[in-house]
Amino acid sequence: MAKGKKYRALQKLIDAEKDYGIKEAVQLLKKSEVKFDQTVEVHMKLGVDPKHADQMVRGSVVLPHGSGRKVKVLVFCKDANVEIAEAAGADYVGGEELVAKIQEGWLDFNAVVATPDMMPVIGRIARVLGPRGMMPSPRAGTVTVNVEQIVKELKAGKIQYRVDKGSNIHAIAGKLSFSDEALEENIETVIDSIVKAKPSSSKGTYIKSLWLTATMTPSISLDLGLARKL
Repeated sequence: MAKGKKYRALQKLIDAEKDYGIKEAVQLLKKSEVKFDQTVEVHMKLGVDPKHADQMVRGSVVLPHGSGRKVKVLVFCKDANVEIAEAAGADYVGGEELVAKIQEGWLDFNAVVATPDMMPVIGRIARVLGPRGMMPSPRAGTVTVNVEQIVKELKAGKIQYRVDKGSNIHAIAGKLSFSDEALEENIETVIDSIVKAKPSSSKGTYIKSLWLTATMTPSISLDLGLARKL
């Protein structure tokens, strides 16, 4: 990231040796002055080894005040579920024809949902969806027979998170234009969900570091006591 004058000005206000509370961290982020509505994210370093399947941390949570993002939902389903998905607000609904379209390079969507009977069909594009964090999975709730519910949740602000190869999680928590209270509640909801997703096989310190940032701001270290309290 290019560190311009506005970035450096905000950086001077942040004590690199201090762990902040959520309220104070949000107030600091809001001092950022750029011409677009920045996305706020929670970043965590976890004490898990994602190379082991039983230590994989993955989940989803509905943000109480939404994500602030316009989500385009693609649903793989057939028969009666097609009409249900469309009525729930899905942007794209189909089967084999959508698989072929994606294989040709089409990616005009942000989230993917599938009914269980469609998983063999979309297995052919797992290498396309997987690295982008969009491959449907039962654990994330995106492989489901209840298409209506998951589509509505995604449209309302349901976000998904997954630990990466470096044992880190990056999760959206809203937009900087949200009120302080709305952002604080969203952030607490994200942290709480990740805390509850701790694998039973994980030993020792689960959350090693906790940070809050926006698109064009420095990262702010959060008090780990917040996670323990939640």
